[in-house]
Amino acid sequence: MRNVYLEIIGTISHSDADEMMRSMQSARINDEIEDTILICEHQEVVTVGPRARNDGIAPPEGYATSPVDRGGGLTWHGPGQLVVYPIIKWDLEGESNVKAVISILEEWVIKSLEQLGVKGRRDDRMQGVWVGNNKICSIGLSFLRWTSRHGLTINYNTPPGRVEMVSGCGLDEDTTTSLKALGHDFSKQTILDSLTSNIYCLSRELSN
Repeated sequence: MRNVYLEIIGTISHSDADEMMRSMQSARINDEIEDTILICEHQEVVTVGPRARNDGIAPPEGYATSPVDRGGGLTWHGPGQLVVYPIIKWDLEGESNVKAVISILEEWVIKSLEQLGVKGRRDDRMQGVWVGNNKICSIGLSFLRWTSRHGLTINYNTPPGRVEMVSGCGLDEDTTTSLKALGHDFSKQTILDSLTSNIYCLSRELSN
């Protein structure tokens, strides 16, 4: 079992969050801090992962961009989106590969949505969490000594058309959207409360 410390830090620039994550990842590797999850929001920016750079994929004009070293392609960040950064040392049984860790994070979001009456699911097209045929949660991690950095996003009430215009690797525009656009109108605090009450998903060993 693990104890997970949840820290809500409000709105912060992506660059400042990245610097914080790197410092905390090093501290977690050295057992100077506990497993910690940072939850924040960012000013609008599209982060560009290695896959997008290698494939020459870029967001439309008019979006600020920032290169990142997590897996995956393009990820939109901005108002109406919770950004969740798990600084966790994944050393429990069943956490020996990236797919298993991604599955644990997906399950956390799915359980949190279920508590709110929303049916989230996985989809073979791309990791993350989907509602119907739309993706509302993206996941991309970076590891050092099996301690994670970067994390996941939950689009709860993003500005109309902004996240929809950013196509992920292999996904069409309008595939990624928000809960509000799908008719599920929740406040940020409601989403936070549900994530908090389902934090046990990250604190238990997987059963085989």
